[in-house]
Amino acid sequence: MRISTILADEKVRLSCEVFPPKKFDGIAQASEVAREIAALKPAYMSVTYGAAGSAPGHTLAVARAVQEAGVTPLCHLTCVQSTKAHVQQVLADMKTAGMENVLALRGDLPADGACCRDFTYASELVEFIHTQGDFCVGAACYPEGHPECPSRMEDIDNLRRKVDAGVDFLTTQMFFDNGILYNFLYRCLRAGIDVPVCAGIMPICDPKQVKRAVQLSGSIMPPRFAAIADRFAHDPQAMAQAGIAYATEQIIDLVANGVNNIHLYTMNKPWIARKIVENLSSIIHMG
Repeated sequence: MRISTILADEKVRLSCEVFPPKKFDGIAQASEVAREIAALKPAYMSVTYGAAGSAPGHTLAVARAVQEAGVTPLCHLTCVQSTKAHVQQVLADMKTAGMENVLALRGDLPADGACCRDFTYASELVEFIHTQGDFCVGAACYPEGHPECPSRMEDIDNLRRKVDAGVDFLTTQMFFDNGILYNFLYRCLRAGIDVPVCAGIMPICDPKQVKRAVQLSGSIMPPRFAAIADRFAHDPQAMAQAGIAYATEQIIDLVANGVNNIHLYTMNKPWIARKIVENLSSIIHMG
């Protein structure tokens, strides 16, 4: 099913993200994790792309496990280190496997700056995907602004270009302050960006994740959550419980304020996804 169709109704839905293994011998384990999360009946599940696009087959293998479990898969696809020929082949493989949903991403710039130069921006990848078949295409957005963008106004302009290139829905980078998302959604509407936006939530259940999450996303850590991390940093069980509670409260507030599409970054931990779903069993529509 096309994700644009799934997001078209007014139901409150939860989707999940998983990632494939770096090495081939980890596919079975990663696929089993995906099946465990799929058993919760999320609206769809996204599968991330290998570093530098080095193992697209791993992404497809895990996506197939999601599909076989009866859940719609969304395959990530990055482009900054890929040639058009490589991307064309990956899309052909996705099409052969029956995948019709793609999350188009630029991807991380290599440390040495040696890009292939066939693609510079995600908007170019979006346009190219549409020349290769009838795919439903999603893209990323950044409530706090892309870390490499000098201003939020310019970031919204860049997002507008992605949507104009043919994006059907957007998924946000993780954020920990809902007020930032509400402000971002207002700026999107003011810019004429009216495609569905899925709010990306990452439950932080390990104090080591806090620093890494900030480094990766540039997210502002609200004082309330910083206090939780400081208080429970040396008690793993308490930190896990507090992290799940914080994420649950975030989602409840989002839904109460009209945000119907939540995307959960699971970090390949089915037990975290299960706890979130249990906490929201009367709030979010599963299946």
